[in-house]
Amino acid sequence: MYGRLMAIVFLPLLLLCHLSVQRAEGQSLRMGYSGLGIGADDLSRVMEKEKVWQKHRLDVKAIYFASGSLMAQAMMGGEIQTSDSDVPTLLNLGVSGVFDIKIIAVTINRIEHSFVVRNGINSTEDLRGKRIAVSRFASASDITTRLVLRYWKLNPEKDLTILQSGNTPTRIAALVAGQIDGATINPALVYNVLATGCCRVLMDLADLPMEYARTGQIVPTQFLKTQRQTLRAYMEAIVEGIYIYRTRPQVVLEVYKEQGLKDPNAARQAYEKILKSLREYPVPEPKGLQGVLDSLPNPKAKGAKAADFYDSSILEEIKASGYIDRLYGKK
Repeated sequence: MYGRLMAIVFLPLLLLCHLSVQRAEGQSLRMGYSGLGIGADDLSRVMEKEKVWQKHRLDVKAIYFASGSLMAQAMMGGEIQTSDSDVPTLLNLGVSGVFDIKIIAVTINRIEHSFVVRNGINSTEDLRGKRIAVSRFASASDITTRLVLRYWKLNPEKDLTILQSGNTPTRIAALVAGQIDGATINPALVYNVLATGCCRVLMDLADLPMEYARTGQIVPTQFLKTQRQTLRAYMEAIVEGIYIYRTRPQVVLEVYKEQGLKDPNAARQAYEKILKSLREYPVPEPKGLQGVLDSLPNPKAKGAKAADFYDSSILEEIKASGYIDRLYGKK
């Protein structure tokens, strides 16, 4: 009788302790990202430095892919559960109908890159006949580069040559070597290429009058259905990471320095540029997503509606809870 009583008393306590240990260890997530700069590269480094993932009881492993198309393949194969960059490529995957995805946040609703060209190219018209680099065909850099060229009244198929060059550091190396004439470059890395004296910024693409969901959080629809609470914690962590990024520049500048951007003025300029685009409340918005859909070369994107590819409910719940207002001291 005593043994049975002890079991009744202590078994629930043991179970509670086991659950507490499991929760303390954190839910594991593999998060893909492509490109360098804002996204998992800078934002996640800030979050890691400030231990934001651990605070929200998450064990997030950021996995780098040389292009968005490779990252899309990894998501299809189950190698990653979420992506925090390259909305165009993942949206193209959803439009294709081969894999069901949902965009649950858009952290940057602009094309935040700069279009960098070799010296001697002084106007968009000068790009005719030139060589422009992207990471890979059908990647976000490819999709957005073609969108910008068409905005400038240039035909990407006829008026110039688009080459697959690789990620941003590879494109920078190709620019410096004179192997290409232009490419989109992340704002955090523009200084690296300008410092060589080879090149100039033709245009800051964030100044273009268009909403465009360039960077955000994308998940498989099935994962959203089965792991909603985990994604709620994930998005609360992202929102806090954005808060730190926006309000504690010294942390961000330290991350820049660790990544090799040691010039204080260049680092401050890169930070202020990104700050203009990084959204405090990164809820997906139809106009920016529709801008991406309209830019996709996939014939299935024609007539596709943004509402079919995003779910803002988690962020709406977070906002309704007052979490964001408390972070910024508004409540």
